[in-house]
Amino acid sequence: MTDQLDTPVLDNHLHLDPRHGRGLEAVRDFVRLGGTHLLVVNKPSWLLGVEVDEPASFRPVFEETMETVAAATDLLPGRAWPVLGVHPGLISRLVDERGFDPDAARDLMCGGIDVAASFVEEGRALALKSGRPHYEVSSAVWDASNGVIRHAFARGADLDCAVQLHTEASEELTDLAELAESVGLDRGRVVKHYAAGELAGPVPSVMSERDRLERAARSGEPFLMETDFVDDPDRPGAVLGPKTVPRRVRWLLEEGYEAAVHRAHVETPAAVYGIDTEATFDA
Repeated sequence: MTDQLDTPVLDNHLHLDPRHGRGLEAVRDFVRLGGTHLLVVNKPSWLLGVEVDEPASFRPVFEETMETVAAATDLLPGRAWPVLGVHPGLISRLVDERGFDPDAARDLMCGGIDVAASFVEEGRALALKSGRPHYEVSSAVWDASNGVIRHAFARGADLDCAVQLHTEASEELTDLAELAESVGLDRGRVVKHYAAGELAGPVPSVMSERDRLERAARSGEPFLMETDFVDDPDRPGAVLGPKTVPRRVRWLLEEGYEAAVHRAHVETPAAVYGIDTEATFDA
């Protein structure tokens, strides 16, 4: 039995891993609590057993994500969309563990972004994912990571698609918004995943904790909601579970934030991704 809410309910960033994790059972949990739409981000390549050595190495990771998204869509009152790209932590694996120099790692990761972009160009994926490490790295690795982001922004501009970012924790990322605009991508199509309640620069995809959400709701600014559910059996309590977004939507409605819920689940998805969650919502 589904505890349906009278609104689309979108989790903007989570991972699903039917091979190793809960997979579609997590989707069923989301739906049972009232969830309707998902943006499913591919897991880091190495967590799916893929050690990349050329851009084409990313393709099986993306294809597996596509299959998972199709299966999730069959279970949802709305639908799921894939977000494809290269996890920024890959640069450390390449440089620290496999002997790549930072520029070579950058070039390989940019090639992975190009493969992801081909899925967007074909209409199979919705958006790209990129970023930079959220931990201390050398200046060479930092510069190389920003080079990958710049490439992702350029491809997003080419394809008129959004780019989700994994970055350091910050409420001030105007440097990245300006970088996007320097290559022709509107900052309103740049999303920082795992965001706090307010953010200068990109659009915040707010982790669905009550204090963060209340700040976002009160701000009056565009925002999205997410769990960053990792679907990793070795990290069962990591980040937030798939039931969280519908639960927090219910809480926001109870607290009188109806306009904020509409902003996060209808207006902002339309502005950032060009998707209509109401038109794809089969109540």
